[in-house]
Amino acid sequence: MRTGVSGFQPDRLIQARESLGITRVALAALVGVSQATISNWEKGNQAPEEDKLRSLSGAVKFPVNWFLKDVPDHGEKPYFYRSLASATKVARDMARVRLDLVAELAATLARWVSWPNVNIPSISEGRFLTITDSEIEALALECRKAWGLGLGPIEDVVLAIENAGVIFARDELGYLKMDGVSHWSLLDGRPYIFVSSDKANGIRNRFDAAHELGHLVLHRNVDDKTFRSNEHYKQIERQADLFAGCFLLPADSFASEVSWPTLETLLSLKPRWKVSVAAMVMRCYQLDIIDDDQKLRLFKGRSARGWIRGEPYDDQIRLEQPRLLNRAIKMLVDQKVQTKPDLAHQLGLPEYLLETLCGLESGYFSYEAPVNNLVELKLSLNESKSKPSNSNQGSVVQFPKSK
Repeated sequence: MRTGVSGFQPDRLIQARESLGITRVALAALVGVSQATISNWEKGNQAPEEDKLRSLSGAVKFPVNWFLKDVPDHGEKPYFYRSLASATKVARDMARVRLDLVAELAATLARWVSWPNVNIPSISEGRFLTITDSEIEALALECRKAWGLGLGPIEDVVLAIENAGVIFARDELGYLKMDGVSHWSLLDGRPYIFVSSDKANGIRNRFDAAHELGHLVLHRNVDDKTFRSNEHYKQIERQADLFAGCFLLPADSFASEVSWPTLETLLSLKPRWKVSVAAMVMRCYQLDIIDDDQKLRLFKGRSARGWIRGEPYDDQIRLEQPRLLNRAIKMLVDQKVQTKPDLAHQLGLPEYLLETLCGLESGYFSYEAPVNNLVELKLSLNESKSKPSNSNQGSVVQFPKSK
């Protein structure tokens, strides 16, 4: 029989714990209860007493009211994880929960702001099994055309994706092998992308974003069971990688610039296209510019130069910053639609998590702009000495300077 705080939502506890990537054992130690108690709270067998709920809130840094809010339904569509095979379950859970939190933030902010209309082409259910590489190429070009990107290098991939109605977020997870996750949310029928910033590599992040876009376009109607099956997973990931290459490096325009596909030639193109040499080698292979032997030689040469750990120019390409959530929050505050404390309360998440997921500077919700000086001096000190005093005019007092 349930005891404790009425209205406690077990799934909120699971969300909070998984978003931080901590075990029940670790959480139990932080709260000062047994692992069995945490399990019972998560299963809904019992609810924490008021004092334990406050201890739980302090341990995970989520406000008390978070645990009393209903959990929305995000739907059964799969979460497409980049590097599913190599990332741990903890890392995948962290990424999935962070993406769900972003969807909740966007749904709450939609009370006051209008997001861009969703403009993402998609294919019918099961179609991914028969779609050809040339059709994937055509879909990538369709995105470019619909978004007015032309056929040259894309200046800002994240901005282009956000303009198409995708809510995009980035944060550190602490796992280098967890690159990103995407999902079509039932909450508002909108696509979401979360990309890890642990590698802090602008080149890699651009490709990760384009890869997740590929999932949104090609695999919107794939069910979760199909995505996770060994039979289809590699094909689904290969298609998303191919889409990313086609989207970032259009066939005709890119091929016309590769006069001779050596490592030096591709490296010289990297600052312009903002795509890794490795991705350009694969794109040359996809376009039949090079054959299997040439591809192998180029990858061996890349490895011999130590570029597997990091290529030249990686540190010169900035991380592209998501804008939608950031600008929505700042607009609401600047236009005095919401105060920072009220908005943070309604959004429900810890302030530090709001700031990272929304791309806000650290301490944004803690900092208050200085209050305008409501007291004005009528005259300067010199003016008061040169003018006769009268009963209706107060004298001017100069404040002493602080030492």
